[in-house]
Amino acid sequence: MPIVEPSEMKLALAPRARLLGFDLGTKTIGLAVSDSMLMVSSPLETLRRSKFTTDAETLLALIAEKEVGGLVLGLPRNMDGSEGPRAQSTRAFANNMAGKTDLPVTFWDERLTTAEAERVLIDEADMNRKRRGEVIDKMAASIILQNFLDFLRNRG
Repeated sequence: MPIVEPSEMKLALAPRARLLGFDLGTKTIGLAVSDSMLMVSSPLETLRRSKFTTDAETLLALIAEKEVGGLVLGLPRNMDGSEGPRAQSTRAFANNMAGKTDLPVTFWDERLTTAEAERVLIDEADMNRKRRGEVIDKMAASIILQNFLDFLRNRG
């Protein structure tokens, strides 16, 4: 799986291929998928993490089912733009996936996306804390992916 710059992702995709967005946490993986026109991101599901091999098998099945052509991983940078242990863990996850698929992958800055997702769930969906906890990761993944799709569209 080649790691590509965000600006190169569109060229690396097959026509009408969807993108799968990731919000990687230590206990869960929030997932979102784009439409085939690369316009809209939709929350998909939240996976409870286990061993990498098991997670990869689940993800590869989803990739095939949803006709995914590329992966967008939220990169958790510090507020000053530097990368800490969580960013290193995300990069390690991408490298581990390299042996499992040849799909292109890119990273997208995910600063404040979980806070944005929580704000949406509280303000617009009026969800209680328990329900928010069940959907926050896939909502964050959807925001990460939508921000990336907006970037692609605005680049022309």
